Amino acid sequence: MKTVSLTIDGKEVRVAEGDKVLWAALGNGIYIPNLCTIRDAFQPADCRLCFVEIEGYHQPVTACTEPVREGMVVNTRGAKALRLARTGFELLMSTHPVDCAHCLKNRSCELQKIAAHLGCKLKTKQFRKLERKLPVDSSSPVLTYDPNKCVLCGKCIWVCRERLGIGVLGFARRGFERMVTTFADEPIGKYECQGCGECVLVCPSGALVLKKPA
Repeated sequence: MKTVSLTIDGKEVRVAEGDKVLWAALGNGIYIPNLCTIRDAFQPADCRLCFVEIEGYHQPVTACTEPVREGMVVNTRGAKALRLARTGFELLMSTHPVDCAHCLKNRSCELQKIAAHLGCKLKTKQFRKLERKLPVDSSSPVLTYDPNKCVLCGKCIWVCRERLGIGVLGFARRGFERMVTTFADEPIGKYECQGCGECVLVCPSGALVLKKPA
């Protein structure tokens, strides 16, 4: 396999040709905030959090879409990239209910990790709070789905459809009303969900959590 050499935050790394900057960084212990990407899966740059600056580029680019090149110099902590990532994160949190103390994902939540990395607060004051107050789906015997905590990363959809070949979940509606749901917006418990928990494992925000044993 052909490899290329590049520098990320002053660290020289070698990765497979054609790899994306995001995976080159993460694979070498350099964290870049991200929510919507899965290794080896086609995922669009939806979360807009993985901005980096590359020497010779006029503007920051998303690390999940940018392929590595020989001699590339990447800065994950540039002022422009951080400003874009922070704005994107604060916009995201303006629609997210923050109740970490009562969330089963507390202390293992990707949103908490991103906030700490970017130096942002989970409760943002820059944008007006717009919570959706949607009903929580507890119809499944093994998991609970809270659409209010969903960050629309699409990971659960990809895992259920592409990896498992089931396809219980999908996107519906547009704009602010966009959400992850089942066909016809029926409760998850009405569908042939195998209860494998794969969607829970990839959910970064606590929207999907396993139920505690009775």
